[in-house]
Amino acid sequence: MAIRVLLADDHPIFRAGLRSLLETEPAVKILAEVADGLAAVEAARTKKPDLVVIDVSMPGMNGLEARRRITAEAPGVKVLCLSMHSDRRFVDAALRSGAHGYLLKECALQELVNAIHAVLAGQIYMSPGLGAAVLADYRAEGHEHSAIHRLTSREREVLQLLSEGHSARSIAARLDLSVKTVGTHREHLRQKLGTHSLAGLTKLAIREGLTSTEE
Repeated sequence: MAIRVLLADDHPIFRAGLRSLLETEPAVKILAEVADGLAAVEAARTKKPDLVVIDVSMPGMNGLEARRRITAEAPGVKVLCLSMHSDRRFVDAALRSGAHGYLLKECALQELVNAIHAVLAGQIYMSPGLGAAVLADYRAEGHEHSAIHRLTSREREVLQLLSEGHSARSIAARLDLSVKTVGTHREHLRQKLGTHSLAGLTKLAIREGLTSTEE
C-alpha cells in the first residue's frame, strides 16, 4: 500500500518540485499540497495522511505550531519537518514540538524517501549533517522545556505574528480576535517570557525557531 503524504510549503516552486520528485516513487502517493500551517492542519484532519512533510518557517502559522495542532486534531499522523535552516535552534524547536524528523531542503530525493520510511517505522530521522550530536543532546536533556513551552497555542501564534511585524489590529483580523484580546495575549507573553519590549519578544521568537530573520 502506498504511503499517503501531505505536502506543506509556502514556496510554490519548491512545493511543485518536491511533488514531482516524490511522484516518481511508486511507494508514495501525494494526497494534497498546501501553502500554510492552517491549511496543513485542516488537510491533515480531513484527509488523514500517513505523513505530513512540512516546512518549518512559514508565515502566519509556522510548521512547528501546525505540528502541534495536527497531533491534537489528527492523532497518529507523522510529521517530517523540512527546512533550509541547519541552525541548532530550529532543530531543537522541531524536536521539542514533537516532530518525527528534521531534514534539510538541500537533501537528495533518496534521503527524503529514506526519511519517510524511517519516520513511519517509528524512528526520529535527522539529516546526517545535523543528526547525532543534536539528537544526543536533546535526549540527554530529558526534553527540558524553555520558557516558550509555557505558552498556550494561541500565545505562540500571537508571538509569531508580532515577531513578523503585524500590528495588533492585523493580528486580531487574522485570528478572529478583538484588538483588546490581542493586547491581553501580548501582556501575557511579556509576563511569561520576562521581556517587555517588542524587540525582546522578536529576538526570543527567532532564537526559539518560531520565526526566522528571513520572514
